[in-house]
Amino acid sequence: MHKKALVFDFGGVLMDWNPRYYFSSHFDSEETMEFFLSKIASDEWNAQQDKGRSLSEATELLVAMHPDWEADIRAYYQNWSTMLKGEIKQNVEVLRRLAQNRYPLYGLTNWSHETFPYALEHYDFFSLFEGKIVVSGEEKLIKPDPEIFQLLIERYSLDPKESIFIDDNYQNILTAEKLGFDVVHVHSELELSDALVEKGIVL
Repeated sequence: MHKKALVFDFGGVLMDWNPRYYFSSHFDSEETMEFFLSKIASDEWNAQQDKGRSLSEATELLVAMHPDWEADIRAYYQNWSTMLKGEIKQNVEVLRRLAQNRYPLYGLTNWSHETFPYALEHYDFFSLFEGKIVVSGEEKLIKPDPEIFQLLIERYSLDPKESIFIDDNYQNILTAEKLGFDVVHVHSELELSDALVEKGIVL
């Protein structure tokens, strides 16, 4: 029987990453932390590292813009590994069962090319992808840009109509749907195993 390919996002699906895991103890108040993460070291700033900007360039750029926050900005990447709390166990267990059942597995992640090797080294489940992973920071393309999806499709000869794309970011889900993928939008109420079984995946 032909088996569908499964394409996994990592952050929020298989890995629990949040800068608050470090900065909650770095700052004296939650209010200061939230200001810093929304107005200084923002998601938009972080996304440029996912798109290939170096960590050193990103840090110096932000320090120049916000010199009063220099120590906090430099602490961001000095303590990045603390922000990576660990694997999302129930979803990684689903991944392991998919691998045991020999489903083709692929990764498509927005992640800095400088920090991703740390995750590869410290979490063994990444080996289940057998190297079939597209990392935004290496390609200088970022989801939800359709180009990075096309790169994945062409590199691994994927047929979107025979593939399921799994992500916690709804904008990425919308792009995948437009390209013909079946999709699973991961959120706090979702059981990934149930969602995949409903789509005919054998676990």
